[in-house]
Amino acid sequence: MTPHTIRSGASVFLVADVEQAAAHYRDALGFRFDRFWGEPPDFCMVWRNEQCFMLTQVSEPELIRPVSTVAPSVWDAYLWVDDAEAFFAELKQRGAKVMYPPTLKPYGVKEFVVMDLDGHQLAFGEELED
Repeated sequence: MTPHTIRSGASVFLVADVEQAAAHYRDALGFRFDRFWGEPPDFCMVWRNEQCFMLTQVSEPELIRPVSTVAPSVWDAYLWVDDAEAFFAELKQRGAKVMYPPTLKPYGVKEFVVMDLDGHQLAFGEELED
């Protein structure tokens, strides 16, 4: 049997205000979006390259629980990048909230972390040569 290919994926993030969250992903993180769903809007998909985040507005913001609120050393998403320093410079220039800058990690990556408006932490890692 031939294995099937997964072309891309999407994480779902609960947000307090989908329009503000989508604008933040566009402006501070360089994602794009085409539209909102719902009346009033309560859902949006933001994309950067093949990475998608589905932003879902909740009526009770206290329901939002980023992973880092229950496991402080864990992120809500981990994204692999080609050049962590350059990617970090772009996001910093855009105004992303930096948790920590590019740092060499013992597991063989240069990694940095940013946080979105709802407290979701996104880690970006560049695999280093052996």
